[in-house]
Amino acid sequence: MFEHTSRYYTLETAIYTDADGRMLAYKRRRFLPSSETMPLLAEVVVTQGDRLDLITARHLGDPEQFWRICDANHAMNPTDLTAEIGRTLRIAMPQS
Repeated sequence: MFEHTSRYYTLETAIYTDADGRMLAYKRRRFLPSSETMPLLAEVVVTQGDRLDLITARHLGDPEQFWRICDANHAMNPTDLTAEIGRTLRIAMPQS
């Protein structure tokens, strides 16, 4: 269902049976990892015109891995990370 690079790839698939007996598959909830335990790859200061996908492509080689930077900075909303010019973003080493 998900690519191996997806944040949801390793999550268990569960089955819910509704009142009509239909079985519905879903992924279990994903909890944010503790960013303090993530090995640091780099720190980046947000500049005018920065976008998270561009920062991610530059440092991790794949713009769709933006969620890794979100995890490393305790961000639920990716746009919050580049909203403030001068903010320092942690970029953690990709974990398996």
